[in-house]
Amino acid sequence: MAKYIKQEMPNLNGTDEPQVYYRLKTDRNISSKEFVEHISRKGSVIDRAEIEGAIMRIGDGLAELLGNRYSVTIEGIGVFKAGIGLKADKEMDTFDGDETKRNARSLQLTHIQYRADKSLVKEANLRCKLERAGESRLCQSPYTKEERLKLALEFLGKRGAMRVADYVEMTGLSRSVATKELIEFRRDASSGISFIGRGNHKVYVKRTDEESSCWIVYNTLERLVIIRIDDKCDVGEHIADILMFEQRHTLIYSIGNTSA
Repeated sequence: MAKYIKQEMPNLNGTDEPQVYYRLKTDRNISSKEFVEHISRKGSVIDRAEIEGAIMRIGDGLAELLGNRYSVTIEGIGVFKAGIGLKADKEMDTFDGDETKRNARSLQLTHIQYRADKSLVKEANLRCKLERAGESRLCQSPYTKEERLKLALEFLGKRGAMRVADYVEMTGLSRSVATKELIEFRRDASSGISFIGRGNHKVYVKRTDEESSCWIVYNTLERLVIIRIDDKCDVGEHIADILMFEQRHTLIYSIGNTSA
């Protein structure tokens, strides 16, 4: 008997009304060895070693063809297609900006897309008997949005910088809802909140005169270090300390104003 869960999700259309979707509850993952044993018990005339060899050959064949611009259809199973993305140390560029434009050396095959064959879905559905397993609701914050903004500004006044995880802890929101709300605050100039850094290294700070301040952010083994440099300061005065610091720690966000 397959079990399902009724899941509450934040509405991505900008309304406060949450959305509902249903998902299957996965008991556990079936290993390749177990899968082969399962097939061999179904009265197959092919022994386990031959099945294992066939699976390995299929994997090798998919890798070769997908890596050479082809999509692959296996009847009764589905369609496989490769996708590319930036390498881990590269940042996304734009069409018209002044940043360095990416070429083939900055890209790599990052994922394989799979679309199930309709016959496989139909056959699996015929063998699926559903039973309700429960509900999963969103984390509800005890504070209003205005109160959460006040908490965030108070936190920034004491700490100087805030991660999404900090906002989740203080508000009780789920990570996805907290991230969405912080983005809304960032886009609203009256909120008093901005951010620095990019991707996983983004942190939120109090909004300042973006034309007159620049920031240096370091990730140390123990804590996040943020240095603000006003335009009245000579950056050269800080270079010796920065270089010495950089020998021991990882630079996350180089000198540049918060509008970057």
